Amino acid sequence: MLSARFGSAPPPEPVEVVFHNPAVATSNLEFSAKAAAWDTVDESLKTFAHMAVAAQVGCSWCLDANYFAALDQSLDLDKASQVPVWRASTVFTPLEREVLEYSEAMTNTPPTVTDELSASLLDQLGPAGLVELTVFIGLANLSTRVNTAHGITSQGCSEACRIPLAERPRTVGTGVA
Repeated sequence: MLSARFGSAPPPEPVEVVFHNPAVATSNLEFSAKAAAWDTVDESLKTFAHMAVAAQVGCSWCLDANYFAALDQSLDLDKASQVPVWRASTVFTPLEREVLEYSEAMTNTPPTVTDELSASLLDQLGPAGLVELTVFIGLANLSTRVNTAHGITSQGCSEACRIPLAERPRTVGTGVA
C-alpha cells in the first residue's frame, strides 16, 4: 500500500524509524489504514485538520505529506496552501474555519475546546461526524508529535505541488508556531 502512495521511492522516514519496533509499526500502519477508510467527514476537512495540527506542532513532514495528499485527492490547493495561516486567510468556508479552530484547540496543551465550538460542529457534522473528526485530530496529534520527537522532517513531497505552503507566523517567546 505504501509503495502505491509513494511510488518506487524508499519508505517515508517515519515508517523507517517506527520499524525499529516492528510490533508498533505494524499496529500503527493497520490503525492508520483503518482510519483512512472512515468516510463520515469530508476528506478535505480531515486533511486540512491534520495540516492545522502539523503547522501548530511544527511537524514539517506531516504538513508536507498532507499537502501532497491534498494534491493527490484533488482538493483545493489554494486552500491547502493557506492552512498554516488560516486565521488571516479569506479562502475558507465557515465550517472549514471551525474545523481548523477545533484542530488547534485540541492541539493546545491543555486543550481549549469550548462547548460552543463542539456544539456548532455537532450541529453541522452530526454525532458520528464529530466523533470521527475528534479521533482523527487525536491521531494527527499522535503522528505529528511522534515525528517531531523523532526529529523527522519534510522529505519534499510537496515539491510536486504548484503552490508553496504559507509559512505559519511564529509566536514570539512561546515556542509555539
